[in-house]
Amino acid sequence: MGFFSDLGKKTSETAGKISKETKLKLKINENKGKINDIYEEIGKKVYEKHIREKDLCIKDDLENECAQIDSLSKEIEDARLEILKLNNKRLCCKCSAEIEASAQFCPKCGEKQVTEEPTIQEEALEKLENSEVAPEKIQEAEAVKEDLKEEIAEQNNAIIPQPEQNTAVIPQPEQNTAVISQPEQNTAEPQQSVESNSEETKTDNQ
Repeated sequence: MGFFSDLGKKTSETAGKISKETKLKLKINENKGKINDIYEEIGKKVYEKHIREKDLCIKDDLENECAQIDSLSKEIEDARLEILKLNNKRLCCKCSAEIEASAQFCPKCGEKQVTEEPTIQEEALEKLENSEVAPEKIQEAEAVKEDLKEEIAEQNNAIIPQPEQNTAVIPQPEQNTAVISQPEQNTAEPQQSVESNSEETKTDNQ
């Protein structure tokens, strides 16, 4: 009985994985079609600006459409990574080649891979998405999925605290402001006048 139970469980998980992968691929193709439509719209606006005699400002329109392309491209990349995860694969952290999730080195460029353990929320979300849900519990399961996805997004977007800068003021050595005493100048007048007086006295006596 246990064999058939395990077999049914594996079959259910495989069917859930295939179903999810199919939905992700449809989402990728849908977004690619939207991007191509935006490309055509951009090309039309650029050509209209070219053929019109008066200047036509399309800068704001182009910025909005480029923002839409960025958003759709991000959804495509996220879906692609999710498909790789479903197939136990990931991208090389250096050359972006598809490699096995358990690979420690990239077989293409040889770069050592950083292994990241899945969080509790990611494991719970994966189990919930790969399991069958009773019809009366579908709405509740979808609400739980959304909560888990929000928690995972918050963890991925968490701001890493920066180390505090050392703002301590380093004391500067005190400058020696002591006044150096200058040697006293000898202000005594030479005794030349005294000697000259004595000579005059001798002359008078003679």
